Amino acid sequence: MTLSSNRRYTVELPASAERVPQIRRIVAAHLRHWHLEAQVPAVCRGVAELLTNVHRHVGPDAVCVVEVRWSGRHLTVSVTDRGPRMPRLRGVGDGGLAMVAALSDSWGTCGTADGKVVWFTRRVAAARRTRLSARPPLRSVPDAKPRPGAEVPEPGSRPGDSGSGARPDEALLV
Repeated sequence: MTLSSNRRYTVELPASAERVPQIRRIVAAHLRHWHLEAQVPAVCRGVAELLTNVHRHVGPDAVCVVEVRWSGRHLTVSVTDRGPRMPRLRGVGDGGLAMVAALSDSWGTCGTADGKVVWFTRRVAAARRTRLSARPPLRSVPDAKPRPGAEVPEPGSRPGDSGSGARPDEALLV
């Protein structure tokens, strides 16, 4: 079963340096809620780069709109601001759009009547719920030394062979 598509999150905010970490956390929470955990590092880095560019080139009090859309195949992030100057791609070491380009499958800019939109897209395989994801997490067992006289499993033996009661497939989950 695939998760429903056409999910969207939009927020309007000042492009202050203090807001960048907050928006990263909010975007990460939405991606996790949409079962797109693997996308969190790249998408959050891209959002941070775009917001930092607005802060640096339009102004720290510039109002911008961040939008994250999940279509079921593509994850699109856009940042809209009222700055008249279109961004330019520079060297990879400079961060900014070069970093966004490296993190994405496609990206672009578009002038609007009162500013611009900068966006990037990542293709994502459909997130699926599996039997394993529905299980509760396994308890962590502290490192312990075996009791004197306790049977220690042979190296290479299968989990659960020692009579511990654990199911073999549970012992393999991390």
